[in-house]
Amino acid sequence: MSFLCRSCGAAGLDEGAPCCLVPRRITHPELETLTLAHIDCDAFFAAIEKRDDPSLVAKPVIVGGGERGVVATACYVARAYGVRSAMPMVRALALCPTAVVKKPDLARYRAEGRMIRAMMETLTPQVQAVSIDEAYLDLAGCEALHGASAAAVLSRLQNRIEEERGLTVSVGLSHNKLLAKLASEADKPRGFAIIGRSEALAFLAERPLNALPGVGPAAVKALERAGFATVSALQSAEPTALGKALGERGLRLQAMALGRDERIVAPESGRKSLSSETTLPQDVAEKEALEDQLWLLCERISSRARAEQTAGRVVTLTLKDARFRVRTRQRTMSQATLLARRLFEESRQLLAAEADGRTRFRLIGLGLSDFATAAEADRGDLVDHETPKRAAAEAAIAEVRNRFGAAAMDTGRALKVRRRAKPGDSA
Repeated sequence: MSFLCRSCGAAGLDEGAPCCLVPRRITHPELETLTLAHIDCDAFFAAIEKRDDPSLVAKPVIVGGGERGVVATACYVARAYGVRSAMPMVRALALCPTAVVKKPDLARYRAEGRMIRAMMETLTPQVQAVSIDEAYLDLAGCEALHGASAAAVLSRLQNRIEEERGLTVSVGLSHNKLLAKLASEADKPRGFAIIGRSEALAFLAERPLNALPGVGPAAVKALERAGFATVSALQSAEPTALGKALGERGLRLQAMALGRDERIVAPESGRKSLSSETTLPQDVAEKEALEDQLWLLCERISSRARAEQTAGRVVTLTLKDARFRVRTRQRTMSQATLLARRLFEESRQLLAAEADGRTRFRLIGLGLSDFATAAEADRGDLVDHETPKRAAAEAAIAEVRNRFGAAAMDTGRALKVRRRAKPGDSA
């Protein structure tokens, strides 16, 4: 059986051969042949905070948005208390009252993520970033270039990131994206796990249903009602019966349960959406107050779209009520836009259907997707002469803000909201 020592890089077939004083060995029959990897930075935001402030190293650290916000990342010390990402901060601090809470510094985290991604790209051009702190890599055909297997090259990268950036990553290695990601999640932090073709079915059979991508609490209940309470049950289900019970989605879930995933590593896949959300300082039921916050989100997304010279056709509204139930509503526009006013007009209609004056909301978010270039957006037509005028006006406002600062020109609605206490937000 092939082995690889992550400490010194020794590799071979004789796993009993001595190598270094503190060996960290991986053994696997497919070690030399698997080439698709998922790399995930460990507790990324919290790890950066600890690296940059050594006094935090032994302490529980939570990165999040204040008492009304949620946990963005919890370090492994805090996780030992039961703190998890997306948990309300009130709950997190009840579980771990001694935690040090740090406000997210997204610019710093993104810069760090870009440096780590650049390291990945020295191994292969086939790098697909899926978030600020994780990516897929396809190293097929790179063995000759590096003079080593994909596993050995990934182990070197893991050590390099730790030495040069002071951060740890976990690596999952397999033959497709689904299994590579599950492998990286199986051995954290600072882990290196392999799922080969020969063991995929057995590995998946032992996982809970929510280990499959996209299977949340509601989906688990639906599967259980349909008689599929385990991944093993999905694996052995007769496809006709599964399709009848759950439709096309059931067949997709069965494919995942069987370890099938045809997705390729696509470096040019790029950003899928622009989004921003705000956690409100108090629960809000009044439609006008929610519209005020929605306008700020529209301005924020418009500014980012203009900076990236992109526009979108689909607007998505997200609301979280006082009981933490999430509502998502979506609208497809006839033409791509990057205008704040157009985003507001479309999303305002979505909000009107949800803001009944009785339901109180703690969070509001907005997303823009299905991208086109900025040049294709907001052209108007023979009967729409207003959109080009609005586009010119918003472009002029953006130019003033770029030259003299964001506060140089503001709308009345935005001024009204900004005079209040600022809520926590994330993007």
